Amino acid sequence: MAAIVQLKPITDVPDHLRASAEPRDPVFYQNPYAFYDRLQAGEPAFFWEQYGHWCFAGFRDVSALLRDKRFGREILHVATREELGMPAPQPHTAAFDLTEKHSLLNLEPPAHTRLRTLVNRAFVSRHVEQLRPRIVRLANEMIDGFEGQDSIDLIKAFAAPIPAIIIAEMIGLPAESAPQLLAWSNRMVAMYMFGVSHETELDANKASQDFMDFLAASIAERRKQPREDLLSHMLTSDRDGDVLSDEEVMSTAILLLNAGHEATVHTTGNGVKSILESGIDPVTLFSSEAQTAATVEECLRFDAPLHLFTRYALDDLEYEGLQLRKGDVVGLMLGAANRDPRRFANANTFDPFRTDGANVSFGAGIHFCIGAPLARIELQVAFSELFRRLPALRIAEKPRYNDVYHFHGLQKLMVSWR
Repeated sequence: MAAIVQLKPITDVPDHLRASAEPRDPVFYQNPYAFYDRLQAGEPAFFWEQYGHWCFAGFRDVSALLRDKRFGREILHVATREELGMPAPQPHTAAFDLTEKHSLLNLEPPAHTRLRTLVNRAFVSRHVEQLRPRIVRLANEMIDGFEGQDSIDLIKAFAAPIPAIIIAEMIGLPAESAPQLLAWSNRMVAMYMFGVSHETELDANKASQDFMDFLAASIAERRKQPREDLLSHMLTSDRDGDVLSDEEVMSTAILLLNAGHEATVHTTGNGVKSILESGIDPVTLFSSEAQTAATVEECLRFDAPLHLFTRYALDDLEYEGLQLRKGDVVGLMLGAANRDPRRFANANTFDPFRTDGANVSFGAGIHFCIGAPLARIELQVAFSELFRRLPALRIAEKPRYNDVYHFHGLQKLMVSWR
């Protein structure tokens, strides 16, 4: 997900519409919900001083703006860098920028439609449902590996490996490459921190180049000998003479690998934390397929894996009385929208039995998460197998969240079961 920044400064914002929260302050990113509570009591739109752009925290607005075609993830298809005052690309992040150039998440139609149509087939519900037995086996293999210990970091030992291995196998990469893919992905994700340092940019760029070099070898191999995997499908698909370039395949594969595990890892950790802290007997949460699914949806709502999704205004426009210029950024606060008291009863209470369940954790509109059906199956299996095998699971150490506000996930989750 490319880091979208406000290009032209916004001035003359009334004081009552301004809000301040430092994204790198541990007090904030360990518990952003206190900030959200203050926002929900005020105006539907506010100007976040640290980011320098307008944001929306209400469920109705976030849901509507995710679908509003007057906004987009890219802006250079409708304006020039000179018109927007956008700086030239930086040479030291050239590799990272190349991985983003054809990213499905950052494209707008018709380029987005072309790529999404090609890849979507692999992620439809009926196809990913066939992966459930493999996910069950994998979850139990992970538990077998640590069940004899007294305690473990659940993120490292369970939450991270499962989705990384599954998405790697879907694309056509060996399961044993998953740890390296995770390492590259984590270094690239650091680019989305607020106030990224030059050193972080250099490291993310190196990880991007290494990732592309690894994929280039796999792409060359598949061109010679296609297999029954997504990488081969992308390389061999021909729609009336329209074929994907190696750069397009590489960007898509990297996005799927990164996004294919990031949200699931965070939701697994956040969800286990929410369940254990709620005091609800896990047996009741996974007593049926329907209740298991409802528990997963409440985990996604209550402590979302992605908290801020930004978009550009594609032209001068007005939204709910707010005048926006072409190129202005709007921040859609998914985590805050999921806790909107106007939409959810007892919004700050974890309630897997609620009847008003919904969430915007996977987005909406044309950029709705393509991997949502797979993520939901992975989460259902991970939670149900974990609590079935380790019914006495408990938190062994106070959990701490990562210093990457956009991606809201635990740094580690120490648990025990003896």
